[in-house]
Amino acid sequence: MHVTSDQRLDDGVLERGFTLGEIPGILWTPASASGSAPVPLILLGHPPLGLRAMYPRLAARARQAAADGFAAATIELPGSGDRPRQAAADQARADLRRAMEAGEQVGDEIIDALVLPLVDQAVPEWRAALDALLSLPEIGGPVGYSGGVISLGVRLAVVEPRIEAACLFAGSFVPRVMFEEARRVTIPLHVLLQWDDEGNDRQAALDLFDAFGSEEKSLHAHMGGHTGVPQSAGDAAARFFTRHLS
Repeated sequence: MHVTSDQRLDDGVLERGFTLGEIPGILWTPASASGSAPVPLILLGHPPLGLRAMYPRLAARARQAAADGFAAATIELPGSGDRPRQAAADQARADLRRAMEAGEQVGDEIIDALVLPLVDQAVPEWRAALDALLSLPEIGGPVGYSGGVISLGVRLAVVEPRIEAACLFAGSFVPRVMFEEARRVTIPLHVLLQWDDEGNDRQAALDLFDAFGSEEKSLHAHMGGHTGVPQSAGDAAARFFTRHLS
C-alpha cells in the first residue's frame, strides 16, 4: 500500500489517496485516530462509475463516519475510473442500456454478464485492501461494509469474516445465483431501498432481503428514485454502525 497524497479536511479528517498495486483508493481517518486507540473501519462500496465521479458522495459518507469515530476507505472497481477498460463489461453495459431504452425486461444473461465478473474480480481486491488497511496502527477494526454494488456486498459478507455488519444499498441488478449466497449471510444487516428506483427491480430486492440468513436484518424503504435517498436514511445507517462497530 503506497500513499500518494494526503490532506487535512476542514473538520479535521485526514484524507489519503493510496494505491494497492494498480488499484487506486482513498482512506479517511478521524482526528481521534491519532490517539493511542485504533478506530473501527467502514468499507465504502459504490457503483462502477469511477472514484472521481463518486468522490463527492463518498467523501460525504466518509466524513459522517469520521464524525462517529470510524475510519472509512474505498477502492476503484475493476474496469472503471482510471483502471483499464474491460471489453466484456463495456458490452454488458451497452446491452443493458439498449434493453432499458427499448423498454424490454433485462434478462438474466445480461445481468450475469454485468455483475458476476465484477464481483469475482473485485472481492479479492477488497480483501487485499482490507489486509493493508488493518496493518495500519491507527485502524484496528471491527469492520463494516456500506453501499453497493449489493452483490459485491453479499459476497464479501459471506467470505470475509472480518466484516461484522453491513449496510447494503439495494440499487443494482442481482444475478439469480446471488440469492443462494444471500442465505449464507449471517451478520447484522441494514438494507436501504428506494421504492421508485427506475434502475432497480423492486421485487428482486425484496426477495433478496427475504433470502438473507441473518437473524438481525432490517429493510428501510423510502419513496423516490435512485438518487433521492433522504438524510434520515443516512442517519439511521450511522446509528446501525454505531451499535455494531463501536
